[in-house]
Amino acid sequence: MPGHPTAPPGPRPVETDEASGTIVLRTPASCYVLRLDRTAGTAWNVHWGAPLPLADAAALPVWADHDDSFAGRGDGVEEYPVEGGARFGVPALAVRFADGSSPLEPRAEGIRITDGNHVTVSFRDRARPLAWELHYRVPATGDVIERWTEIVHTGDVTDEPVLLLQYASAHWPLPQRAHWRLSSVHGSWSAEHRLGRSELAFGETTLTSRRGHTGHHANPWAMLDTGSADEERGEVWATALATSASWRLTAQRTASGRAGIMAAEGHEGVEISLAPGRRHTTPVSAATYSPDGFGGVSHAFHAYVRRHVLPHGEETRPVLYNSWEATSFEVDEDNQTDLARRAAALGVELFVVDDGWFAGRDDDRAGLGDWTPHARRFPRGLRPLADEVHRLGMAFGVWVEPEMVNADSDLYRARPDWVLHLPDRRATELRHQLVLDFSRPEVTDWAYGWLRELVDGCAVDFLKWDFNRSFTEAGAHGGGPDARRVHIEHARGLYRVLDRLRADFPHLRVESCAGGGGRADLGILARTDQVWTSDNTDAVDRLTLQHGFSQVYPASVMASWVTDSPNPLTGRRTPPAFRFHTAMAGVLGIGGDLARWTAEETEEATRLVALYKDIRAVVQHGRQYRLLAPGQGPLCAVQYVAADARETVVLIWRPSTSAWSAHAPLRLCGLDPEARYRDEDTGAEWSGATLAAHGLPLPGLPPGDCASALVRLRRSSPAED
Repeated sequence: MPGHPTAPPGPRPVETDEASGTIVLRTPASCYVLRLDRTAGTAWNVHWGAPLPLADAAALPVWADHDDSFAGRGDGVEEYPVEGGARFGVPALAVRFADGSSPLEPRAEGIRITDGNHVTVSFRDRARPLAWELHYRVPATGDVIERWTEIVHTGDVTDEPVLLLQYASAHWPLPQRAHWRLSSVHGSWSAEHRLGRSELAFGETTLTSRRGHTGHHANPWAMLDTGSADEERGEVWATALATSASWRLTAQRTASGRAGIMAAEGHEGVEISLAPGRRHTTPVSAATYSPDGFGGVSHAFHAYVRRHVLPHGEETRPVLYNSWEATSFEVDEDNQTDLARRAAALGVELFVVDDGWFAGRDDDRAGLGDWTPHARRFPRGLRPLADEVHRLGMAFGVWVEPEMVNADSDLYRARPDWVLHLPDRRATELRHQLVLDFSRPEVTDWAYGWLRELVDGCAVDFLKWDFNRSFTEAGAHGGGPDARRVHIEHARGLYRVLDRLRADFPHLRVESCAGGGGRADLGILARTDQVWTSDNTDAVDRLTLQHGFSQVYPASVMASWVTDSPNPLTGRRTPPAFRFHTAMAGVLGIGGDLARWTAEETEEATRLVALYKDIRAVVQHGRQYRLLAPGQGPLCAVQYVAADARETVVLIWRPSTSAWSAHAPLRLCGLDPEARYRDEDTGAEWSGATLAAHGLPLPGLPPGDCASALVRLRRSSPAED
């Protein structure tokens, strides 16, 4: 536009050197180099790290020239190692042919580039009817590279199926280094996303979920560094897998110092029978390299999720109220209407009715599967409540658990064969419920039908989509050699239902929940708008949960509630401001019993909701900096900076005074050093340079445990000379 400088052109996403077969994938901060070797029938990784000139990348040798008959020549450097030949690492592709043989002998077919940013490298077995394509894509903006693989049975109808034993999305080879450290999250129900960093062991380290869903105990991402990186400095390599099914990430470290990450859908024993003419496409594995530490990796993933994963990443999420902790299963039209009026008075924008609204649902032992309004509690149906919520100026949402059924339900009595089961085994009930087989089209058609009727007939704007138990007795309907593929096909059925619903109702927004944070991944985020981080709403525990969650996922998808004190799960007492400040670090929700709040609590909550609305654009769409990690000192602090650096928000918590000592000023990040920033509450002004070099003087915190503060700084003028 006239009067505005033109942004400098970014790097060309793909460059090639035909003579050497070298392909260079570029992002602003990284360079990924692979080389097609037609003689060896494979592709080698040459470099992944800081940018290199094309000429240098084409001239670099492949580190695969050692002469060791006990190690594979390509171990650690092959882009997509198959089982066969002198390969002794984890295979990306392993099969079993009809005659029982398994080795593959690849032949490189060629390279195809489409749209300027999508590279396809093709292979086939030299004698057997199997081909595979490695796909690489560089999204238009950001520092993330996407990879996936397509595997095709190329035989005719008279050929036998090929059994896929392993079918990874990608192998990400890393450079040779003396030391490697692995970062990942671990946990359990109500204790998800606990960040851990430890030296990567020699051999193979596997992170996995065998549960049929993403899981609470690990999450499908991993980061590797050389042991010296911190939040702002050091090289870090990371990958995340876009699947909500069972999954497996294997980090490998060789004796020579090579490392790599194999990213795969499914877990061991989940096999796929590939018939002639059929194609299997893996989920996307997204990866990034940053020279700017763990914070740099997070910035790349946050931007990627908002721009390229979420259906509506540009939207600002509303303030939500959920009725579960106020009414549990005792929901009815009267108490929900009362809560809705109280929530609207606080400034809430989305009112969600939780469990208990449907037929037979007087406790958790019955009703799942019978998705019509409870006749006694909602004799007029849900529409009058929805209309009242809309009249109050809020959107209307409901809790659903479409993938589950109680044995005490009309659905189960009519269709017991729809659950995951094995004919000669008793079905295991967990939480008094069973899992419906979403790999079956008749089941997903049923789910889509009643969900469409619910959303349309009851004017629903928002679904909290829950999933409250893992798979047991999981075999595909009809059995067969790949009966366990339900561990991946169930999630694909879920995706089809969500995709159909969102196409029919563009206004509909969805929150992913699985007993808390058991389904948080790039696959589900491509079809939902936010995730329920954990059933643990304790504001102190949440600091640790949210720290781990933020390593890959942005604040705009992290739902976080303010609930009552003492906390219903932990019994911990915390003041309202501390609870609000913790929840304001993501998408603010309220889940307390508003009918019991005092006038003082209601007044403070109203003020804090209004404050959140003032800062949420920065929190949800700005760049996040983890200034002080929870548990590593007396304070925890996080900062958000607007894209234009005009505003910044700093949240500070002191969970306990037991180890309290005077703390240095907080050195802020991402500000314009030449500008001055004014504290919105105190009027104090500081230059961006001072706030970065010296730091923000700590605001006074209230006395005692669980104290917190929120600081808003807005650019006021250019800095003085």
